[in-house]
Amino acid sequence: MSVAEVDGARFDDARVDVRGLTWRPFGRPAPVLRDVDLRLEPGEHVLLAGPSGAGKSTLLSALAGQLCAEDGELTGSVDVRGRVGLLLQDPGTAVVAERAGRDTAFGPENLGLTRKEIWARVDVALREADFPYDRHRPTSALSGGEGQRLALAGALALRPGLLLLDEPTAMLDAPTAARVRAAIVAVARASGATLVVVEHQMAPWWPHVDRVVTLSADGRVVADAAPPPPSPSPDRARLDTPQAHLVAKVRGGGGRVLVSAREVVGAPPGWRRGQPATRVGPFDADVVAGAVTTLQGPSGSGKSTLLALLAGLSVPIAGDVMADAGWAPRGRRCPHTWRSRELAQRVAWLPQLPEHALVATTVRDEVLATSRALGHTAVDAGRRADQLMDALGLHPLAEQNPHTLSGGEQRRLGLAGALAHAPQVLLLDEPTVGQDALTWRAVVDTVLAAVGGGTAAVIASHDADLIDAVGAR
Repeated sequence: MSVAEVDGARFDDARVDVRGLTWRPFGRPAPVLRDVDLRLEPGEHVLLAGPSGAGKSTLLSALAGQLCAEDGELTGSVDVRGRVGLLLQDPGTAVVAERAGRDTAFGPENLGLTRKEIWARVDVALREADFPYDRHRPTSALSGGEGQRLALAGALALRPGLLLLDEPTAMLDAPTAARVRAAIVAVARASGATLVVVEHQMAPWWPHVDRVVTLSADGRVVADAAPPPPSPSPDRARLDTPQAHLVAKVRGGGGRVLVSAREVVGAPPGWRRGQPATRVGPFDADVVAGAVTTLQGPSGSGKSTLLALLAGLSVPIAGDVMADAGWAPRGRRCPHTWRSRELAQRVAWLPQLPEHALVATTVRDEVLATSRALGHTAVDAGRRADQLMDALGLHPLAEQNPHTLSGGEQRRLGLAGALAHAPQVLLLDEPTVGQDALTWRAVVDTVLAAVGGGTAAVIASHDADLIDAVGAR
C-alpha cells in the first residue's frame, strides 16, 4: 500500500468497491438505499448528490463501516481498503473532549502515535480546517460552524486514505466556506486521498471533483458522470459577505414589536461560568409581528446565542431582552422568567440541530407534540399538522420514527412542529441546511406564509438565497 506525505503525516491509498448495497433501517417500510453499485479508485474526488432523504448520509455511513445487522436489513457488500475519516452531518456527535486540541488528538492517539507526532498532527489539522482558536478552546463554547470545523480537523488529523464529508460547509458563511473548501481540496490533492463529499450547494465543488454520483429519492444510483462546467453566474459571496459583527435587519411589515433586545450580551449555548472569553454581544434586535428579522454575520458572531436570548432559553449577562407589556404573560416582560407553558404558547424555536429536540416516536406525533401539551383540540391540531406535513413533504413519513429520517427531513419536521401550534414568534436557526431545491422552496414558502399571517419570524442563516427570498417580501 503506497502512501503520500503532507506536513510529515502519512496518507494511505484507499479503494472503494460497493456492490448491490441495500439497506432498510428497522422502522422504515422501504429501503433507504437500493442496489447501489459504486467503485472509487485511489485519489478520486466524488460529489454525492440527490434530493433530501435520498440516502446520501447513509451511504457515507456504509463506507465508514457504520451500518450493521443489529440496526436494519443489510444486503450486498462494501469493500473499503484504507483508513477512513468521516465528518458527520451533526458534528456535535463526534465531540469527545472538553478542549479543541484534545478532541482533535483523539484519532491520532488511537493510532498509537508518539506525543510529538500527535500534537504536530493536531496543529496542522486545526490550521487546515481554518479553526479560529487555539488548542485550549472549550468545545462547549463553539458555534455550529466552529464545531463543524473542529470535526473536520479531527477527520484530517487521522490522515485517512478515504475522506468522507457530510455537508462540511453547510453552517459556514460564504468566505469561510470558500477557505475550508480550498483547504479540503488542497489536502486531498497533495495527499492523494480519495474524497467523497455530500453538499446541497454543489456548484462550488464542481471545479474540484472528478465525478458527480446522483442518488434518486428511493436510494438508487441514477447518474454517475463528470461535473458540469462551472456556472458563469455571479459569486454568491456578494450576498453573504459577513459583517465584522452580527447584524439584525427587519424586512417588511410594520407591526407590533413583540420582543426587543437592547445592548444584550450573552454566552454561547453550553457555556459554563468560569470559562474565559465566551461572551458575545452587545446586540440590538426587534421581533416584529408580520415581518422577518434576519441575523447575519460570520460563524461564531453570536447568531444562535441571540436566538436563545430572544426565545427566553438563555439569561442575558448584560443588557435587556423585553417583551411587549400587553403581550407578555402576567406582566412579566423578561422571556427567560416565563413558565415553560407560557413560552410554548407564544414562541417556537427551531434549533441548529433539530434532532436534539425530538420527543415523539412518529413524525405525526412529533408535529403534534406542542399542540397536545397546550391542550389544543385534536381536530384543529390534526388538520394543521396535516397541512404542514403536506407543505413540507413529510406526509409519506407520518408514521416513521423521527430518528430514522435524514438530516434535511428532520429539519423540516422541526419546522412543522414549531408552526403547528400557531406561535406568534418563530425563531429559526439555519432552517434550510440539508435541503434540495424543492424542499428549500417548501421551507421558504412555509415560513413566508406564516409571516403573511402575522407571525414574527427571526432567521439566523448563512444562506444568501434565503436572505434574498425573505427580503423580497
